[in-house]
Amino acid sequence: MGVFKFRGGYTAVNHYINDTSELGGVPLSGVLTYSSGNHAQAIALSSSLLDIPSTIIMPKDAPALKIQATESYGGNIVFYDRYTEQRDEVAQRVKETLPPGTAFIPPYNHKYVISGQGTVGKEMIEDLQCWRGTNGEKQQPESISLDYLFVCVGGGGLISGIALASNALSPNTKIIGVEPEAGNDAQQSLEQGQIIHIETPRTIADGAQTQHLGDLTFAIMKELVSQIVTVTDRELIDDMKFFGERMKMVVEPTGCLGLAGLRKMVKSGEVAKGSRCGVVISGGNVDLKRYCELISS
Repeated sequence: MGVFKFRGGYTAVNHYINDTSELGGVPLSGVLTYSSGNHAQAIALSSSLLDIPSTIIMPKDAPALKIQATESYGGNIVFYDRYTEQRDEVAQRVKETLPPGTAFIPPYNHKYVISGQGTVGKEMIEDLQCWRGTNGEKQQPESISLDYLFVCVGGGGLISGIALASNALSPNTKIIGVEPEAGNDAQQSLEQGQIIHIETPRTIADGAQTQHLGDLTFAIMKELVSQIVTVTDRELIDDMKFFGERMKMVVEPTGCLGLAGLRKMVKSGEVAKGSRCGVVISGGNVDLKRYCELISS
């Protein structure tokens, strides 16, 4: 489905099928979530694969591609206005209409979602092991440690999972979060030591149009994330072009946050020449018409 969100979505839905204790012992009858698109697809697809109905609350201005994909995966979509309605309140109203045994799985503030997303960091770090040895000698692993790992930030589920994995497997790696300049709630939260709420940011990075971190993600980020930097929409468009022209990859704006943050810190001198840096490219779910409009702007 072109994005990391499936990892957390499937992990969470599968958990509730096998462990109903958090549902009061009632078998899982359905899944409810809200999302601007990527988590929506993840829950719809995961639920479909596991033969569980899903209800997805999506903003009415979500990208058409993401709406279509969510529907094609079997999600029952309920729309809301992200600029005039609070999605938590919408979710509560919708859940009251659903049967007992319905699990609410938010996009980021959920321990099983976080653990699923953390496999991105686990796999990246494990892939940095090389093997040496010739002429029949026993090969030994040689760990290559990153100095920095750049991760996009919306609600913090991905960066929290990756930070936990990195702390266990590569504790000297500094985790750098990157979010849109127009929506720097995570940056403000870490600086002020409390969760800061903002209005829905207006940015092309629709996957990072969150209003605040969750209590779980904030606690993890406060402990394990070294720094949050912000980038402009213009910088995201520049990196969409870079990925397309140089890497032959179609990357959505939110997926460009990590690279944009790295390039910004290299330019400022905060990341020294020769540093070993990793960048998480989080997704490529972008409508091609919109993609062409952005890269030609």
